[in-house]
Formats: sequence, structure tokens, C-alpha cells
Amino acid sequence: MPKDQQNICHSKTFEALYKLYAKDLRRFIFFKTQDLDKAEDILQDSFIKLWNNCNKVNYDKVKSYLFTVASNTFLNAIKHEKVVRKHREGITNQETNETPEFIMLEKEFMDKLERTINSLPEKQKEVFLLNRIEKMKYREIAERLDISVKAVEKRMHSALLVIRKHIGNI
Repeated sequence: MPKDQQNICHSKTFEALYKLYAKDLRRFIFFKTQDLDKAEDILQDSFIKLWNNCNKVNYDKVKSYLFTVASNTFLNAIKHEKVVRKHREGITNQETNETPEFIMLEKEFMDKLERTINSLPEKQKEVFLLNRIEKMKYREIAERLDISVKAVEKRMHSALLVIRKHIGNI
């Protein structure tokens, strides 16, 4: 490029730089984000920043500048998302009306329930988990295990008797 066009602030030079680097920069950002819209936003932000700083950026270092700006913008977006996620989790945790005592009792109950379920004979445990966790109907469980619906009912009944004995109604 002739010396007089090496001024980045010149619109034709800027346009030429965009045509030269935009495709590679978009691919680079997309590789990091795996999101075409985010990649496009970061690409545009990078070129806006170049335009706003065109008097400060050396023409020979434009490519490095663009990739650095894009990378930093991506990292800042990730940090921002983490802050937003933590804030949301904090709000969710603060919004509960549960006392620490309730939370402790709930944890103890869940531990006791898990121990009780794990102590069930394997066939009862399997039927219980398929019904209560996987939300399968008795008929679906019977088909999956290749047993009768009556066998599923009997195993579930036995499992519930053990659980009620150890924990109470659930």
C-alpha cells in the first residue's frame, strides 16, 4: 500500500484493512465463542476500537492490535457472564425463606433417604428409581425390565414399605 494510504484514519485505508482482516478475525473469534452472533459483535467492536484509536495504532501493527482487542473483548465478556451468573445465584440463594436449621434438616433428610434407597434390594431399587426419578409408568418399567406390571407393582410396594419404615411417607 502506498505511503499516503497508510494512515489508518483514512476511510479507504480503513475499509481495505477491514477487507483484509475481518474474515480471519471473525474465524478466530468464532473459534473462541462458538457463537456467530457474539463473534460478529466482537468483530465490529474491534474495528470500532481501531477506528477510535486510528491515530495511535501503527499501521504495521494493525493485525496484532485487532486480534488483541478481540481476544480481550472475548475475555471481558466471559468475566462479565461469570459475574452475572454469580449474582443470579446469589439472588436465588438469598430469596429463600428457609432458615439454616431447615436447610440442615432437609440435607439430613435427603442423606437418610439416599441411604435408605441404596439399602433396598437391587430389583426394588431399580423399580423405585425408574418410577420416582425417571418418571416412568409401571407399564413402561415392565416393558423395559421385561417383567409383568404386577411384578413392578409388588417391587414398588415393597420398596415403599421399607422407605416408610425408615423415613415416613414421602
